[in-house]
Amino acid sequence: MCVSRCLRCVGVSLVPMAIVCMLSNILLLLPELKIRFLLEGHVTREATWATGLWGSGFLVLLGARAFVQSSKTRGCCAFRSEMLCQVAYSCMCLLAAGICCLVSATGLSQGPLCLYNATSGSTWGVPLQPDPNRHAGYLYNRTLWSGVCLEPRGVVQWNVALFSVMGGSSGLQTLLCAANILNSLLGLILGQGFCHNKVSPVSV
Repeated sequence: MCVSRCLRCVGVSLVPMAIVCMLSNILLLLPELKIRFLLEGHVTREATWATGLWGSGFLVLLGARAFVQSSKTRGCCAFRSEMLCQVAYSCMCLLAAGICCLVSATGLSQGPLCLYNATSGSTWGVPLQPDPNRHAGYLYNRTLWSGVCLEPRGVVQWNVALFSVMGGSSGLQTLLCAANILNSLLGLILGQGFCHNKVSPVSV
């Protein structure tokens, strides 16, 4: 059964991506692997939104579990009602993963919150966010990666790596969930065993 196999494949594929997003978001909250920056409120804003935990993490894991379980459904009416539920689950996962991907891209483009030398002295802020009067963005100028932020150490590379991983994983989740919406709609319209349908030869 094509629809059931696709549901199971999507569900199994989403699990490692969800775990990667959750781990990435947790690490973003712990620069230098120290909790004091989080407790002091010196963590990048997009990381504190925790979309990798509740969005591409928890909600996508719920959807993945539902996809795998529904792949075992038998019976025409039960299967079609289950496909209707899977459309709803897929839309939920698509929205959650899409939000996480968008937040990750925003965090990546704006740069990290860090302690840097301003005209008034050392202060906490986001010194690497794009500014047309100074630079197009730190992502295009690696000399800014080590010369601007004083604390946390290596926070620029930390954020670039983790936001990139989380954004890439949630982007893949978005594509899989979009494909699963089409797959579930196909199962809803054509039924459980449409791949086995064959045209019988006409006897003369």
